Amino acid sequence: MLVLLVIDRIGDSGVAGEVHQLYRGWYDQLVHGVFPLGDATWQYPPGAAIVFLSPAALPWLTYFQAFVALVLLADAVVTAALARAGVRGAWFWVCGLPLLLNLPLARYDVPVTAVAVLALLTLRGRPHLGGALAGIGALIKVWPLLTILGTPRGRTTRTVWGSAVAAVAVLTAVLLTGFSHPLDFLRQQGARGVQIESLGGTALQLAGRWGWSGEVGYQYGAFEFTGPYVSSVARLSLALSLGALCWLVLWRIRARRWGPATPYDAALAAVLLFTVTSRVISPQYLIWLIGLAAVCLTSRHTTQRPVALLMAPAAVLSALVFPLLYDEVVHGTTLGCLLMVLRNGLLLTAAVVSCRRLWAATV
Repeated sequence: MLVLLVIDRIGDSGVAGEVHQLYRGWYDQLVHGVFPLGDATWQYPPGAAIVFLSPAALPWLTYFQAFVALVLLADAVVTAALARAGVRGAWFWVCGLPLLLNLPLARYDVPVTAVAVLALLTLRGRPHLGGALAGIGALIKVWPLLTILGTPRGRTTRTVWGSAVAAVAVLTAVLLTGFSHPLDFLRQQGARGVQIESLGGTALQLAGRWGWSGEVGYQYGAFEFTGPYVSSVARLSLALSLGALCWLVLWRIRARRWGPATPYDAALAAVLLFTVTSRVISPQYLIWLIGLAAVCLTSRHTTQRPVALLMAPAAVLSALVFPLLYDEVVHGTTLGCLLMVLRNGLLLTAAVVSCRRLWAATV
């Protein structure tokens, strides 16, 4: 993975460029206490500043070198935590992450996943710490908050959820005190369209093969569709995400049987649901899913083994989509459409299987 990142010549050769240009540019602003204002590419919660500023801890390295070193450290933390919990999960992480080639080392999703993995693995023994980590993760990337969805009812849930809320409140207060414009990212999130790699984007891509007149353009830091019906597809994606939330609330209300792996299984099902209904399915989202699947595999009580097995081919297809054959996807060629149908079809199948098995085991 390191060799591929240094060479950076496979497919779309801009994998490392996001750290060199985008992350470094944000660092130069954040180090002065200012969040990127009016920057269409800044779409992250304010806690993300912690990750983008962290290379300052290694001043003897360049920003790129320090960032990659810290990602490798986060990778090592995940591996060690999984190995302690269950060797199958550790091997799944170690073997699954390289399927995404050099991408994980040039994105900030491995450190985020590390926080989520640690939150899940500490929920049972140290609920206060697990909840606090989930709250911190939520301010970095939002989705780690879903790790507390499956906590057993009663005192454990009150402890974990209370700790998460407290961590969010404290960290938000610190960020509001130390930085200006920490909530500007909300403006950019609301304006986002339909990314070509999303499930809705695949539908539009196929429609283009049958005469739809839309186009692909670069906006908000990604290639998105523009043209007729795009706004309708975006609204449908939001409606489906709301529907996913309603299903999760219904599951939480109806669930009666909690096993040792239920929090792990619920986290994976929830993240899968919000992934497939999102207007954006970037290839780095597979980092989250591989990490959560690895946590599930640390327990022999998990219901998610078939889902974890689907993550491996989904990761391989994601690597083919980006960076290997990204031009095919952007231009909507037959090969590009086929890759997106297969990758997103696998994710959709995994989400359905995950939810059905979670429901059957707990309700």
